[in-house]
Amino acid sequence: MAAATARAAHRPLLKIKLGGDGDGMRIAAVRKAAPDSELIVDANEAWTSGNLEQNLRRCAEAGVTLVEQPLPAGQDQALSRIRRPVAVCADESVHDRASLEGLRERYDAVNIKLDKTGGLTEALAMAAAAQALEFDIMIGCMVASSLAMAPAMLLAHEARFVDLDGPLLLTRDRDDGLRYDGSLVYPPDAALWG
Repeated sequence: MAAATARAAHRPLLKIKLGGDGDGMRIAAVRKAAPDSELIVDANEAWTSGNLEQNLRRCAEAGVTLVEQPLPAGQDQALSRIRRPVAVCADESVHDRASLEGLRERYDAVNIKLDKTGGLTEALAMAAAAQALEFDIMIGCMVASSLAMAPAMLLAHEARFVDLDGPLLLTRDRDDGLRYDGSLVYPPDAALWG
């Protein structure tokens, strides 16, 4: 992970995917390899109530800005009983406006994905509801083409974090896809959407 991070250390923001055991060492290695990048950690529901506080402490020591979904959805009550030294973002624990209720005591941010909300209309309403509850907003995505990302671009200006890299993970995107330049993505052309 340190070697891969070193190749991307010029980017202003890096999202680090973790998976459980040894994550504290991974976080430290990534920070050492990218001392100037802002870091988001995606724990992918892999932490436990037994290692949660230690891993959050390691993240704080490394200057991590945000930790996504550290505990499994439905098993995240421990987040309400601890001091969180790093902002924690709900991903699998949140889907739409109805799922926002009760999350405020456990999370500081929510990841809004059009795939989860059911589409743009609910995503827009969810962003407004999340802001009213004083959540930070992340706009995320699944692996998908530029056509799936284009509507999410309408939410990007509301978000503290934007993770719309789905087309970059495809072997081939659709014609007239979004234009990516380094860490920036540009609004869609009318030939794609809108």
